[in-house]
Amino acid sequence: MKVACVGGGPAALYLSILLKRQDPSHDITVHERNPAGSTYGWGVTYWGGLLDKLRAGDPESARVISEHSVRWSDGVAYVGDRTTVNHGDEGHGIGRHRLLDILATRARSLGVRVEFESEITDAAQLPDADLIVAGDGVRSVLRERHADHYGAEVALGRNKYIWLGTTKVFDSFTFAFVESAHGWIWCYGYRFSDEQSTCVFECSPETWTGLGLHEASEADGLALLERLFAGPLDGHRLIGRAQSDGSAQWLNFRTLTNRTWHRGNVVLLGDAAHTTHYSIGAGTTLALEDAMALAGALRGNPELAPALASYERERRSALLSVQSAARYSAQWYENLPRYIGLDPAQMFALLGQRHSPLLPHIPPQLYYRIDRAAEQLEPLRRMKRWLGPRVARTLHGRAQASRD
Repeated sequence: MKVACVGGGPAALYLSILLKRQDPSHDITVHERNPAGSTYGWGVTYWGGLLDKLRAGDPESARVISEHSVRWSDGVAYVGDRTTVNHGDEGHGIGRHRLLDILATRARSLGVRVEFESEITDAAQLPDADLIVAGDGVRSVLRERHADHYGAEVALGRNKYIWLGTTKVFDSFTFAFVESAHGWIWCYGYRFSDEQSTCVFECSPETWTGLGLHEASEADGLALLERLFAGPLDGHRLIGRAQSDGSAQWLNFRTLTNRTWHRGNVVLLGDAAHTTHYSIGAGTTLALEDAMALAGALRGNPELAPALASYERERRSALLSVQSAARYSAQWYENLPRYIGLDPAQMFALLGQRHSPLLPHIPPQLYYRIDRAAEQLEPLRRMKRWLGPRVARTLHGRAQASRD
């Protein structure tokens, strides 16, 4: 089979590796429009379960990814001058540039052609391809060529956010909440190497404009954030962009869904098919899992159309709970004043419960007491597990009906 992957992100590169391992006779090219070594973003996070899946798919790339990842197990929350520590599952971080380099090197070693500065804007440019994989991101050009068919819908989040780097190396996954004269502003920080960390800053649009961030230059904006978060940053500086391709931008998160993921021999992968809010740290994991599912579907179905349909069904089903968690996580931060006045231990506990569909409908302190009791009483635990998904389905159905 001749395969063309459009977009050189983690999903497309990993798919090329899996397909080559399944059948070395596949002719696979990855087309990346940017120059080699040019990428956006800083570090990405993932959890141990992903490594197990990567080892099953390709032990060699999994080994190298693991060797170049950093690890943490604690979460730390700073709320003003108060600090709370929570011991949790082990997390992993790796630089996005390093991850892409590992995957591209491995793909080439298997015979995949990885072509940089190769821009594909129309499937017609690839007339000989048996399969065209649109892995070209949330603003996918290939998808937008047939927007009516794919039925993409984008919901903009209310809050503003900016993705930055820092020379502060966080020992733990760090949440920091700072109250300014114009409202709360906060960041998520995690290290991805022994020299640098990622910092994602977020605030309401009212706080954003009140602080003057809407009209500040990049340098002035970074200086303001460094002053506000001098404590958690230990005086370290913030860095705008990993590459010299323009200044870092404040954005509204774009939650993307599509009515269908394939058309003829073209199939959507990763952010071209779906996005989930960054606050659950699952974007890269979901993209790689897309690649695993698509490779598995192609291995199990000799005909392309049934394979693509099977891939879409599998991933849609797997994404339901994750997308629900991401929606509620984003809403938790959009409604931060509801939780910020709690005792720090209670607030951190509800921060960990922010994916729950029940939390927005129960007074926070009552939810906290129920959650603590559920840890001790099995009947309450079972009721929580039973009620949560039903509330989520009901609310999701109402939202769908209102859109229709």
